[in-house]
Amino acid sequence: MNRPILASIHTEAFRHNLSRVRELAPQSKIWSVIKARAYGHCFDAALKGLVSTDGFALLDIQDAVWLREHGWQGRILLLEGLFHENELALARELACDLVVHCDAQLEWLEKFEAKDHKTFNVFLKMNTGMNRLGFKPEVYRTAFHRLHAAGCHMHHMTHFANADQIDRQPSVGCQQELFDQTITGLDGATSLANSAAILWHRNALGDWVRPGIMLYGASPTGLFADIENAHLKAVMQLGSEIIDIQELKKGDRIGYGGRYEAPESMRIGIVACGYADGYPRQAKDGTPVWVDSATKSGEGMICPIVGRVSMDMLTIDLRNAPNARIGTTVELWGDRVPVDEVARLSDTIGYELLCAVAPRVPVAIK
Repeated sequence: MNRPILASIHTEAFRHNLSRVRELAPQSKIWSVIKARAYGHCFDAALKGLVSTDGFALLDIQDAVWLREHGWQGRILLLEGLFHENELALARELACDLVVHCDAQLEWLEKFEAKDHKTFNVFLKMNTGMNRLGFKPEVYRTAFHRLHAAGCHMHHMTHFANADQIDRQPSVGCQQELFDQTITGLDGATSLANSAAILWHRNALGDWVRPGIMLYGASPTGLFADIENAHLKAVMQLGSEIIDIQELKKGDRIGYGGRYEAPESMRIGIVACGYADGYPRQAKDGTPVWVDSATKSGEGMICPIVGRVSMDMLTIDLRNAPNARIGTTVELWGDRVPVDEVARLSDTIGYELLCAVAPRVPVAIK
């Protein structure tokens, strides 16, 4: 038999989360962000679960090729535009919308001549304080007019630096005000809001919103408590099984470095999941794992990690699960264990864990 670890991707949860975006931003169209293999969830599942979106937003033009080859006929936005001038013809063939964020990309478009005389939909990116990509406000209008003169259909975009925080500058309000002032009198649709803005700044949405992490059921802040009442569903469930049980005496230590010392006689479950599967090695003692009750289907209890996560295994305290045995199923994250809680106890964020699930972990699309 195969090793029991499995990443289950629930397309119904995708559909549910997309509907929540529509409820929160009813006047906006939606770019569903599926970069990084749909945040580790795979494109097949994203296409199936998010098929009712208005468009997909991604990074790599080869991922746009994949979408077209698998039947997607709607809009595709390349979030960082093109990385090389020689990709322009392919982008035109694929009918991609382009983000333009620098002079080099602008110049490529000025020189490009499409055989069919059609041009691009461009979302010109403004740097309103993120200081990562985009044209500064003082040169933005010049860039807009140059691309308009080149025949591009022009739209406007910016990205919020602190939509998930209330006490950091630049604030959403300051960035939005600068954006609005700069584009005054210019035609074109706008795209402003990421997941955090959709959830908490619904006066700053724009004509197109760009949900990412909320589509996958995780928190923009990295804290599950912040989305506990947002009515989102976890799309990925990372599950495995107990493959052995050790009986420890008081004072026995567990795993590499002996980080955990048994405070009393106790049972330890060995779970087939480790850092080579993408589970964080830095997970602290107490990180939750859900263990099936083994008596009634669907019921179970939380058992904490004890000892250091190793390459292929981790160890859990079974004192809360007296009926657990070899073959008992566990959830590492999903509906019962929020990925954000695992991330918090591993000094990272849920984004990283979802994106880092290793290729050796089988995936089941449900």
